[in-house]
Amino acid sequence: MSIVDEIIEMFARRGGDAYFGEPVSQLEHALQTAFQAEQEGASDTLIAAALLHDVGHLLHKAPEDIADRRVDGRHEKVGAMWLTRYFPAAVTEPIRLHVAAKRYLCAIDGGYQRGLSIASIRSLALQGGPMSDEEVREFEASPYARECVRLRRWDDLAKVVGSKAPGLAQYQFLLEKLQRFSPA
Repeated sequence: MSIVDEIIEMFARRGGDAYFGEPVSQLEHALQTAFQAEQEGASDTLIAAALLHDVGHLLHKAPEDIADRRVDGRHEKVGAMWLTRYFPAAVTEPIRLHVAAKRYLCAIDGGYQRGLSIASIRSLALQGGPMSDEEVREFEASPYARECVRLRRWDDLAKVVGSKAPGLAQYQFLLEKLQRFSPA
């Protein structure tokens, strides 16, 4: 099975799961995030990152109330590590750093945190809270900082019940085109 087939199968199996305290499913959130990226004219790699940014949730199978249990599943690192074998850094680094981007935005933009959902605020505390000044400088020096911030903003917008976004099939060719290795 190719990685793209595996991703599609994973979304088919677990995509209907609730998205951790949000009013949409894992799949709806992924599709809405990718569609936001597409609407803004993002690169193919950033659209793929938007689609796959929370794949770590599907991999570690944590319960929906994980944040209520005061556990950070580190889904961004789990997902990025798994995807690194198959996709370029332009896809996996924004995934790996999208939680850091939330912490960054909370540190540099006083109004940003007020716009977060209750579930996102709850997880922020587990993820380290707003960045320190030193962490802000390190984040800004990352070669993918700009892309991470864009992904984070789309992530925040992609929690709308009934929002119309293309289905997963819309992105299959894109993922196949970007995968680094031929299917085994």
